[in-house]
Amino acid sequence: MTTKLEKLESAVKGVIGERLVQSQLALGELTVVVAAKDYLQVMCDLRDSAATAFEQLIDLCGVDYSTYGDGAWEGRRFAVVSHLTSVTHNWRLRVRVFADDDEFPILPSLVDVWSTVNWYEREAFDFFGILFDGHNDLRRILTDYGFIGHPFRKDFPVSGFVEMRYDADQKRVIYQPVTIEPRENTPRIIREENYGIKG
Repeated sequence: MTTKLEKLESAVKGVIGERLVQSQLALGELTVVVAAKDYLQVMCDLRDSAATAFEQLIDLCGVDYSTYGDGAWEGRRFAVVSHLTSVTHNWRLRVRVFADDDEFPILPSLVDVWSTVNWYEREAFDFFGILFDGHNDLRRILTDYGFIGHPFRKDFPVSGFVEMRYDADQKRVIYQPVTIEPRENTPRIIREENYGIKG
């Protein structure tokens, strides 16, 4: 007897065909990897085929694999991972696609396939610098408009020398030198003999 996950894997493989780079069943979920050149068409096919009927994209995020496996990773640096849901078949699928160029990561936008992807792609652009070709409003969504860099990249500096705040007098966001002195916090050790024991 075939399980639901096996049926899903069979249906997905039937729709994707030779465009499937990798398929993995783990922790009760199916993850498939497709090439960047096939990404847009594969996603359209997964949505439109009655065999899969993924009507909804429920999440999309960027990933920086540069330090994955303690630096043992040898593949492409940037990937986008999407989570699809089929209400018709009551199943989920994770789709991973790697950008071909580590220096200038770019992938096709899915905004014309699922409108829900709009803000997810903007977030992946903002935090990882992944560009989405065909996105009609690709701009920062969570960092300041003047922000330089992409804070979720593994090589982004952890601390800086500038902070921003809203100045009510100037009625705008201003940048200023960091005002917090760096310090080391040492936890207080409680040495009471009966600490935590109800008497």
